[in-house]
Amino acid sequence: MFPDLSTLVPLILVLLAVGALAGIIAGLLGVGGGIVLVPAFFYVFTALGYDGPHVMQVCLATSLATIIFTSIRSVAAHNKKGAVDWEVLKSWAPGIVIGAVLGMLVASQLRSVVLQAIFGGLGMVVGLYMAFGKQSWRIADEMPKGPVRAVFSSVVGFLSVLMGIGGGSFGVPLMTLYGAPIHRAVATASGFGVTIALPSVIGFLFMPLDPASSPPLTLGAVNLPAFAVVIGITMVTTSYGVKLAHAMDPKPLKRIFALFLIIVAANMLRKALGW
Repeated sequence: MFPDLSTLVPLILVLLAVGALAGIIAGLLGVGGGIVLVPAFFYVFTALGYDGPHVMQVCLATSLATIIFTSIRSVAAHNKKGAVDWEVLKSWAPGIVIGAVLGMLVASQLRSVVLQAIFGGLGMVVGLYMAFGKQSWRIADEMPKGPVRAVFSSVVGFLSVLMGIGGGSFGVPLMTLYGAPIHRAVATASGFGVTIALPSVIGFLFMPLDPASSPPLTLGAVNLPAFAVVIGITMVTTSYGVKLAHAMDPKPLKRIFALFLIIVAANMLRKALGW
């Protein structure tokens, strides 16, 4: 049953605003719009009364579906400025894909409340790192290779799918810890998104969900209306975020966004714990 227009129209407007913000954040900070979209989808779907045991799978899958397109647009825009390290993207892609597939298989078996707790916990870690992490922190002066790269790339893919994000939230800190300049890390990590999202979304499209507890027009776990609304606006705003990233110091905005993320993550944890 479809919600009435008096409920649906304001929520579509909210999704348009959130999609615009997600696109700018993805291009500017390299953290991936999914970290904004997943909680936004969650609040929209639950406000519409679709709060079944698998609502978080719909949020994750729909967010990842948008990331396929925003990641391609973002990395293309960064590449025009010569900032993408294609060697890192190519060498990390196999491990990321493996981790993403494993993440999809695990996420499809978990209840919504567990995924809420995972998103809240990992979101809190990302927010605290964004708020207090320093660019001077280093593990080494070059990106890891061999078994270490295989492990790290798989973990990035796995955790990103469990949060419904494009990989920048983990990829940017990881690359800077291994000596990559921040602009190159943001540009390169923006390309992680498609390698995370494409294989996981294919899996989510075949995930059987109860139509009675899913939002209308949900294919597998991907909600088509939410995807269409958000992708239309993020494809426009991502390029503006990229331009801002190369024109300004994003540090002040990063701190503000970190506070926002900590609050959102804490609220998601609160809901997961039933408080």
